[in-house]
Formats: sequence, structure tokens, C-alpha cells
Amino acid sequence: MARPAGDAPLSPPVHHRHGKPRRVIRPANNPSGRALRRMARAASMAMLALAAFAQTGHAQSVLRDAETEAFMADMSAPLVKAAGMEPRNVQVLVINDPEINAFVAGGQYVWVHSGLIAQADNVNQVQGVVAHELGHIEGGHIIRSSEGIKAATGITLLSLIVGAAAIAAGGGEAGMGIMGLGQQAAMSSFLAFSRAQESSADLAGARYLSAAGISGKGSLEFFKKLQNQEYRLAIPQDNSYGRTHPLSGERINVLREVYEVDPAWNRPVDPALEARFERIKAKLVGFVSEPAQTLIKYPESDQSIPAHYARAYAWHKSAYPQKALAEVDALLKAAPHDPYFLELEGQILLESGRPREAIPPLREAVAKTSQPLIATLLGHALIASEDEANFAEAEQVLRNAVARDRENPFAWYQLGVVYERRGDTARAALATAERYAMMGQDMLALRSADMAVQGLKPGTVDYLRAQDIAMVSRAAVEQQRKKK
Repeated sequence: MARPAGDAPLSPPVHHRHGKPRRVIRPANNPSGRALRRMARAASMAMLALAAFAQTGHAQSVLRDAETEAFMADMSAPLVKAAGMEPRNVQVLVINDPEINAFVAGGQYVWVHSGLIAQADNVNQVQGVVAHELGHIEGGHIIRSSEGIKAATGITLLSLIVGAAAIAAGGGEAGMGIMGLGQQAAMSSFLAFSRAQESSADLAGARYLSAAGISGKGSLEFFKKLQNQEYRLAIPQDNSYGRTHPLSGERINVLREVYEVDPAWNRPVDPALEARFERIKAKLVGFVSEPAQTLIKYPESDQSIPAHYARAYAWHKSAYPQKALAEVDALLKAAPHDPYFLELEGQILLESGRPREAIPPLREAVAKTSQPLIATLLGHALIASEDEANFAEAEQVLRNAVARDRENPFAWYQLGVVYERRGDTARAALATAERYAMMGQDMLALRSADMAVQGLKPGTVDYLRAQDIAMVSRAAVEQQRKKK
């Protein structure tokens, strides 16, 4: 699976192969012109090769979960502070991808693959990965990647000029050879630049772990996992040439000397944080894995909290709500007022057609956490109850949810539904415009915003917001038309 733009993966990189240009039949009486055209095509392939490293783009689905996001924020806060950043401005989010990987892609966001969490043995290993990615953010590596591309491009263009001169002088084969060496040198330049960034992020991550008083053992353990993966893939271990990353063995040797002399080397993991990690790992496995696999990993004989958590999701996915609720009952017996256990109970009841029963546990969960994701679920249950007496509460709950988390399309959808049910079509249109604008559907956002403007009182906050969405969406639509 392709990685998002700006990927700075920890896993062994994919080695790209670029096919040869198709053969085109040309007149045989102009060998120099034919050679120049071949050189131009090859140069284009070199540029595409560089772009492939810089812009391997694919949008994986983001896994939004209140407990997981709270855990990630608490786990990474000491590292973020050690990196000189403000924890409230940095987000560590999870995407649904089975690869053992993490990356940054602009802004102060760290994206962690679900596969990495599932394969991590403890929270310390995840902290080591997050520290590395923070090193990319603090070092401005995504922005600075253009420097590596610029240098490589300069080498390619210079080889084109020299090669063209040689061809013009009658040395067609020599010119093509110069051009080919230029491509190779350009790619080597970019790969060396990328490896230097990775090594820099490794050392920066080590500094953050040390400053936060967190052991680097987890970091080394995780690199050993990657090294084992390299062995399985038969990746040569003699040198890093031709790779975007240093070999894991090289990174381990460098970092071991740094970590083993650090005062935090033998410091144990916080037991409470480790227990939270085991919970979110189990619920993640239960959510993304096939139910049969989850039940093998967490068999009925395992009566731990994480096992009950994982099996609850597995049974719910399998459409066995009573078995899922039995697992939740076991969780609530251990911690009757845990907001995330209450959230899961409400979710199962709601999604199995019992919205009225879902409302009380979700209300308690919202009261204890004020989490906008849980509030959105409560709003959904209140609307799904089909009781008009619940609509006012649903509106208030959902308005509070989007005020704290505007980037939640489902919350905007539910808010639009409750407005429509209450006969407020103008605000229903505004909520719909917000949702479409967030999803990048500019034409639909424009239509909904225009509808909202027509029904809202001029000068109000909602009216001005509808105007803003309409203006931005109209400009985007016009720009798209010009490109056609």
C-alpha cells in the first residue's frame, strides 16, 4: 500500500522499480535527434523517480477513538515538551493500516499505523517511535525534503547539458552514458539526503527520551523488530546504499551507545500507562482484525480486562450483541463507572437497535469525560430514539461536540439531522455545508451554504459562517473549472 505524501517511514522502505520508456519508431536519418529524445524521456523518468520518493500519496482511513486519542496525548506529552513543542498543538493519530509504520506529513501531526500498535510489545516501544517522528517535525524534515530534491534535480539537469553537448558533437553513445550516470548520481544524492534525515531524527528522538526520563530500551527493541523484518525480506545487510533509511542494524549500533549510558536506561515503564496501552491495543485488535483472529489471540480462558475488551468488539462485529454485552458487563463489574466501558456499552446497544437503552450509559460517559467523540455518539442515540423530547438535548450535545472538535463529519451530519427534525432548515443546510467543506466536496458545500445564507438572519454568527463557506467553496469550484 502506498504511503501518504511526506512519508518518513520507520519500516523497511519499498524499493521502487521504474519501467523502461516504450520504444517509439522514429525516422532513421537523424540519430542525434533520436538520442536527444531518448535522453529527454530518460530525464523525465529520473524526475518521476525522485517525485515517487517525495510524494508517495495515499489517504488511509483515520481511526477516531476517544480513549485511544486521550492515551496517545498523555503518552506523548513528555516527549513533545522535550522537543520544545506545546502538547496541545501536537496530535498523535492512528490510521487503519496493517504495516508496522509511522510517519509525519506536514503540520504537527504524527500518524501511527494500527499495525505498529498491534505489533508493539509495550508502551515504551511506541514512545520510541513517536520520539523519532517528533524529530522529523522539530527538524522541519518535510519542508526540507525539497532541498534534497532540488540538489538531485540540479545534478540531473547538469548531466543533460553535458550529455547534449556530447551528442551535438557527434558522441551519441558518450552523451547517453553521461546522462545515465547523471540520473544515478541524482538518485544517490536524494537517497543520501533521506538517510541523513532519518539518522538525525533517530538522535533527536534519543534526546527527547532522555530529557523526558524515558528509557530507550523500547526504541532499540522496536528497531530489532524491523531488523528481523529485513532478514525475512532478504534485504542485504552490508550497506545502506540505494535505501531511503539506514539499515536497522546500523541504527541499533549507533543508538545503543547513546541509550545505554543514559540515566533513564533502566527506568521501568509506568505501570498505569502500560495498563492503558494494553487496553487500547486490545480494543484496536478487536476493531480492525477478523473476529476469529481476535478470539484466537484473546481466548475465553483469558479473563483480563484487555481480553474482555477485545472480545466485546469481536462479538459485536460478528453480530452477537448479547455476547458482546456480556463482555462489557465483565468490564463494568471491574470498573462500574469507567467512561470508556460505558461508551462501549452504549455503542453496542445503539448499533444493535436499542437507542433508548444506550442513552443512560452514554450520558454518564459524556459527563465524566466531555469527550466530543462520545458526545457525538450520545447525540446519535438521542436522535435515533425518535423521541422529540430528546431533540433539544441532542442539539446541545452536538453543538458542544463540534465546538470542541470541528473535524468530525459525522457530528456535523447528526447536527444537520436534528436541525431538520426540529424544522430549522437553514441551520440544517449550514451543518451540511460544514460537512461537505470538510470532505472537500466544494460544489455540494457551496449549494448548502447558499441555502443557509438565504434562511439565516443577516449579521449573525451562523450567517457569517455560511458566507465564509460559500466564498471559499465558490473560489475552489472556479479554480477547478479553470483546470478543465
